[in-house]
Amino acid sequence: MSEQIETQTVEVAPDQVVAQRIVEVRMSPTRRVAIGAAIVILGLLTILALGLSAGKHSTQFDLNVAGTGIQVPKFSLPGKAMCFVLGVIIVVLGVAQIARGFGKKQLRWVGITVALLFIVAFLAWTGTTGKQSIQVAALLQQTLLLATPLILGAMSGVLCEKSGVINVAIEGQMLFGAFAGALFGTLSSSWVGLIAAAVIGGLMGALLAVFSIKFLVNQVILGVVLNAFALGLTGYLYDAVMANNSGGTNSPSTFSNIKIPVLGDIPVIGPLLFNQNVIVYLMYVIVFVIDFMLIRSRWGLRTRAVGEHPKAADTMGINVLRLRYKNVILGGCVAGVAGAALTIGSVGSFNKDMTSGQGFIALAALIFGRWTPRGALGAALFFGFASALQTTLSLLATPVKIDTNLLAMLPYLATIFAVAGLVGRVRAPAADGEPYVKG
Repeated sequence: MSEQIETQTVEVAPDQVVAQRIVEVRMSPTRRVAIGAAIVILGLLTILALGLSAGKHSTQFDLNVAGTGIQVPKFSLPGKAMCFVLGVIIVVLGVAQIARGFGKKQLRWVGITVALLFIVAFLAWTGTTGKQSIQVAALLQQTLLLATPLILGAMSGVLCEKSGVINVAIEGQMLFGAFAGALFGTLSSSWVGLIAAAVIGGLMGALLAVFSIKFLVNQVILGVVLNAFALGLTGYLYDAVMANNSGGTNSPSTFSNIKIPVLGDIPVIGPLLFNQNVIVYLMYVIVFVIDFMLIRSRWGLRTRAVGEHPKAADTMGINVLRLRYKNVILGGCVAGVAGAALTIGSVGSFNKDMTSGQGFIALAALIFGRWTPRGALGAALFFGFASALQTTLSLLATPVKIDTNLLAMLPYLATIFAVAGLVGRVRAPAADGEPYVKG
């Protein structure tokens, strides 16, 4: 694999031009072989662990969400044979990586392909007992719901870290947002709860901004402190306000699904994408706006400049500190909405520490996605799928019984392997975490 480092041609005098060469950095043989060996091992596990232990029945796949949209017929495939075939394909890709290595972009798509092949093989394996069909659409629908707070949390991280401020406090901002959404959603309406969640998240973002930008506090330590503060205060307020009066303070109405005409009737994807609640639709808008504005607007250009080289941005007349304040507070608002997705967008009540590390998983999605909105979206969907699969497997009769403790670890194991094994070398914005003091 090779990576090209872009350079510029710099004019140093009217009659003299100095051109910098493009330097090609190749992946070391050790790393190439290690990645290929890992892919081969995964392929062998697919063949030996899944293929040999699979039952004799064909696997039935159901792509429909019950009672919604145009229904498509169920279909069956030989699960045992699928495990063997898909495992062989994975092994071949691993051997190709060991032999010559894929390019940077190619390896990314190879990794995605390997993951998809293994997931399909695993689902085929679970259905070989013949006792149930694999509800693919329901699994994907649950994936989207579980990924929504992760996606919003990752977008919060994009806003902050593209501006040069590390936001480790996503967890705390989500926790406060979940609490505010449940409390004000109960006292008034779910819309008021959503607004309150965004406001309280913004206030947490303001705390992060003031201490990190004005007082130059170490941003990572500050984020950890804010998370501890959120955990302690929401726990205290839960005991003081909600525990003994859940009916009056902790029973908000949740947003119901809204079906978009025509689009909601498209087979398979219609019920999945266009029959969702308001927070999911809001997530679509937030991801699109951030992705579009970062690349195609003056605000986006200035944000990226502040995150990469604040001194140069200041020289060009950009108010570095003011822009950082705005973006960090806005990021806190988005994280607050992510917290509301856990209460008024899902279960309808608040519990102590109900985020359970999802803010940190959102931060991992940001890193896995290489600090880009689209990459963070894909990574968050991957982690959401791991959580949804864990829930689905706990309800299915698999050919080999899987311990519930292992299933509970699945989302976190997926996070660790993805960030440690698949990300490789990534570069955060150059000024990320670096305080700026105007000279």
